[in-house]
Amino acid sequence: MFVNPVRHITFDAQEPYRLAQFWSAVTGFPIHPDDQPDDDEILLDPGQPGVPGVLFVRVPEGKSAKNRVHLDIQPVTGTRDENVERLIGLGAKVQADHRREGGLGWVTLTDPEGNELCIERSVSERAEA
Repeated sequence: MFVNPVRHITFDAQEPYRLAQFWSAVTGFPIHPDDQPDDDEILLDPGQPGVPGVLFVRVPEGKSAKNRVHLDIQPVTGTRDENVERLIGLGAKVQADHRREGGLGWVTLTDPEGNELCIERSVSERAEA
């Protein structure tokens, strides 16, 4: 049997360092200490075995269609709504609001280059439900 763990989740980016800064604030993963603002590849290193890094690779073209894959983020601290507002303050935009009465649902955002991500209810909100 083959085991093929995911090493990196890779995003094409026009400005890899800028996008990595946004996603570092989302995930809490630091930018790899060897990476510099003008590098063509920037890695967010989770620093935990078995947890994939997030890699941003410079490409010349912009995003032109909906992502076929996106990340669902479940906040460990704060609430879903607090995290949505925090990410909007960092440059995210609301694409679709799927929140429902009673606190269920999620919010689909786009990052500064238009990649989709969803913010779900936090760990504590799920525990209270």
